[in-house]
Amino acid sequence: MIDSPDSLFSSAFFSSAVAVTLAEMGDKTQLLTLFLTLKFRNKWAIVLAIVLATLVNHGLSAWFGVWLGDRLELWLSDGWIDWLLAGSFMAMGLWVLIPDKDDGGESRFLAFGAFFATLVLFSLAELGDKTQIATVLLAAEWQQPMLVTLGTTLGMLIANVPVIWFGQALLQRIPLDRVRYVTSLCFFAGGVWILLM
Repeated sequence: MIDSPDSLFSSAFFSSAVAVTLAEMGDKTQLLTLFLTLKFRNKWAIVLAIVLATLVNHGLSAWFGVWLGDRLELWLSDGWIDWLLAGSFMAMGLWVLIPDKDDGGESRFLAFGAFFATLVLFSLAELGDKTQIATVLLAAEWQQPMLVTLGTTLGMLIANVPVIWFGQALLQRIPLDRVRYVTSLCFFAGGVWILLM
């Protein structure tokens, strides 16, 4: 339960939503969203498929993050866990500086229609993606898988729903290099925050 606005901004939900919103800018799943929007007219089917794919992928990732955090507590002392998590956040900060490229649409799935094509392609694109790794790290840090999953799903929607409706024009106007630098800074700040707490 969130008691105050201050606790909202330092919560698992808010941190997860912001981290994934920023990490998703220019990511391959955002480019996939644009591709799917150009292929299919049913925008709501694309949105619902993204929600379902993200909830499943990030839900499992968050559960794994909590399990990983628990195992790290058993295997390592608190000081080492903090350094490992902080280093992971900082590594994510470096990783987001590398632009993703669209891997191209898998045409064999397009015959399934807007919902199923999006569900399958988005699920596949999220495997090993920056936002999936960020979800694991956030859940390992916060130990609140439900709030992390809901936050990362909201972040995914904040980044992708505008692309569905405004598409190419929106992506051309967003300075992705600046967004990557801000995202990188946020992950580095998260790493420092872990060490200071």
